[in-house]
Amino acid sequence: MTLDKVVATAREAVDDIPSGSSLAVGGFGLAGIPWFLIEALLEQGADDLTIVSNNCGVDGGGLGLLLEARRISRVIASYVGENKEFARQYLSGELTVELTPQGTLAERLRAGGSGIGAFFTPTGVGTLVADGGLPWRYHPDGSVALASPPKEVRSFRGRRMLLEESIVTDYALVRAAVADRAGNCVFHAAARNFNPPAAMAGRVTVVEAERVVEVGELHPDEVHLPGIFVQRIVELSPQQAARKGIEKRTTRPRPREEALA
Repeated sequence: MTLDKVVATAREAVDDIPSGSSLAVGGFGLAGIPWFLIEALLEQGADDLTIVSNNCGVDGGGLGLLLEARRISRVIASYVGENKEFARQYLSGELTVELTPQGTLAERLRAGGSGIGAFFTPTGVGTLVADGGLPWRYHPDGSVALASPPKEVRSFRGRRMLLEESIVTDYALVRAAVADRAGNCVFHAAARNFNPPAAMAGRVTVVEAERVVEVGELHPDEVHLPGIFVQRIVELSPQQAARKGIEKRTTRPRPREEALA
């Protein structure tokens, strides 16, 4: 495999993703999401997609764009909030949603990338996560069309745990702060979030990088994601790299200057 995995454009990087594909997508809320790969996929036109991500963007941004265009048929996520269209499609029976505990979702992705088929965890024991019956899809009249199945539960050292299957997807889309041409990646602060496990889970992983450096410029101790997990890299322009959104801006009034005197 070539050590130079950089491709010219985001559109070129996602051009071969077919309809019906499964994709792991990094990010948490809007922090660390692959903005430009998502928009390139929207332009490319693939639909009937299964998305594995912590959440599904917001109305008008991130994965929310694919939702609004009806390109997504199934979501495996841990959070529905901040996206009214996501909630609407789910409750009206237009979208299948497999809600998964957040830590479990991260480990399912990491395990998939590590070649582990399944693992036991205490998270969800004694709830519908273990017992089955979580609504995955509704009928338009609000009745449950598809519910989660029960999971195997066993005891280990006196503690009950349930079996969770790992996740491997056809593709993964992630965003890195820095990548070298071989695909070794560094993530910045909170933007690290779901990006490394999502990248590990994809059979073909595409990275949009805020900065690309030559092989050897990154010290091995800096690397958060080894290049073995990455197949394609898109280098962002400085203007693109500066694009970083937040869900909500919360502020409070500044004290009056005279009060500070």
